[in-house]
Amino acid sequence: MGLLGYTKWENFAKVIDKAKQSCHTAGHTVADHFPDVRKTIPMPKGAEKEIDDFMLTRYACYLVAQNGDPRKVEIAFAQTYFAVQTRRINVLE
Repeated sequence: MGLLGYTKWENFAKVIDKAKQSCHTAGHTVADHFPDVRKTIPMPKGAEKEIDDFMLTRYACYLVAQNGDPRKVEIAFAQTYFAVQTRRINVLE
């Protein structure tokens, strides 16, 4: 989330939801690429809290980058990275 320039989970969750929809529409099993996990975060006074999180496959990362806000420098960089990697594979083939 932070690496892609998002500071609020609510905004990033919308991107994740769009990426999941793309995954589903393309015929892939969403749970294979966006497995739900929980993580523990520290709270005041030594308490801990479990929150929802995701472990993303490379394909899921690609979809998140493609569905992110292109006005964010980090999203533009990620989109460019995946475009360049795709081109490299095409050239190698």
